[in-house]
Amino acid sequence: MGKKKILVILLLVCLSTILIAQNIDNYDYRPAPENLRSRKWFKNAKFGMFIHWGVYSVLGDGEWVMEHQEIKKDDYEKLTKFFNPTKFNAEKWVSLAKEAGMKYITITTKHHDGFCVFNSDLTNYDIVDSTPYGKDIIKELAEECHKQGIKLFFYYSQLDWHHNDYYPRGRTGKHTGRPEEGDWNNYIDYMNGQLEELLTNYGDVAGIWFDGYWDKKDANWRLKETYSLIHELQPDALIGSNHHEKPNPGEDIQMFEKGLPGQSPMQAEENAGLGNLPYETCETINKSWGFDLQDNNFKSKEKLVGYLVESAGYNSNLLLNVGPMPNGEIQKEFRRRLKKIGNWIDQYGETIYGTRGGPAKPQNWGVTTQKEDKFYIHLLDPKGKSILLPKIDKEINSIQTFDQNKKVSYTQTKHGIVIKIPEKAKEKIDAVLEVETK
Repeated sequence: MGKKKILVILLLVCLSTILIAQNIDNYDYRPAPENLRSRKWFKNAKFGMFIHWGVYSVLGDGEWVMEHQEIKKDDYEKLTKFFNPTKFNAEKWVSLAKEAGMKYITITTKHHDGFCVFNSDLTNYDIVDSTPYGKDIIKELAEECHKQGIKLFFYYSQLDWHHNDYYPRGRTGKHTGRPEEGDWNNYIDYMNGQLEELLTNYGDVAGIWFDGYWDKKDANWRLKETYSLIHELQPDALIGSNHHEKPNPGEDIQMFEKGLPGQSPMQAEENAGLGNLPYETCETINKSWGFDLQDNNFKSKEKLVGYLVESAGYNSNLLLNVGPMPNGEIQKEFRRRLKKIGNWIDQYGETIYGTRGGPAKPQNWGVTTQKEDKFYIHLLDPKGKSILLPKIDKEINSIQTFDQNKKVSYTQTKHGIVIKIPEKAKEKIDAVLEVETK
């Protein structure tokens, strides 16, 4: 190949990259009033349920089983004949989320394997057309959420290991036996078509939770077109993308996978790209997102409550995951922990719901949250006999224990406020102090 030809190809690649970037960077997105109200609601909600569920649950080896076991597309499709969730009960799922103190649910409508747990006219590879169950669980779930006052978000994977037109391949999905050809724009049309179905067939949708962009960061995802479609169909719906980068124009929330804002283990650029959008961090109860038969690494109630409190202290929501079994039941280990969290929230929810990150940055001993003229000190891991609260702008009027209203002694110093740790504070998951300011 001649040098001139190589230069021409390089110039075309550079130009293509620039155009791809401009596709979203030039998006002059101005959120509608409905959207801004949704953002405020979201920041107040603080706690949601994540649900990873699909045909992969049949194999009991997590949601990435198709990739990890290098299962061919034609073989993987056979799983649909075994996916018959006769124990699925939308009322029980939503009631469990509500009992746990969760304000919204985010469910996988299509994961990376391409299988849809909703009824799509654009493919037969969905729960209605290809499984013995034959019913649209998203419809049932949406109706129950609306009935019980729980908002519903739809997770949608931009990555697709099943669709032939997801081509050229990205970082994953290279062993599925698909033809080495395809029409990328046709795939994006398919994706946008399914998003239109999700946003028109199930009533009010709180938002779209995207994943998989990271598989092909340099591809022309036509984000401006996709985001405009969503905002046009449902102006109050929030858009977020789990791409591990700073938010793109058109996105309404910023998500962090298994890491608090600024502390994410996924990518340094995600931590550096903290913006002014509402935050959400997602975490698992064991180690897996999708049902894993042998994953018994369940986090304790204390650990999970602590993570909820820390999320609030970092001015973030917590989206806590369950991976239902193939029969449609949420396993007892998840249910028990969620109910225990709910019991804790019944007592301390005031210090979490509707709050923002407190006046002091997170410390080794815990975090602070604030609401109006009060803020709360959450002693998650107090050491010694006292803690030092860094200097704050507000003047303190009083400090007392939240649950017993007992006064707590404190001393103002040039370094901050030295607060005596109440007796038995170390015996609690989270000893909360209520601080009233002038």
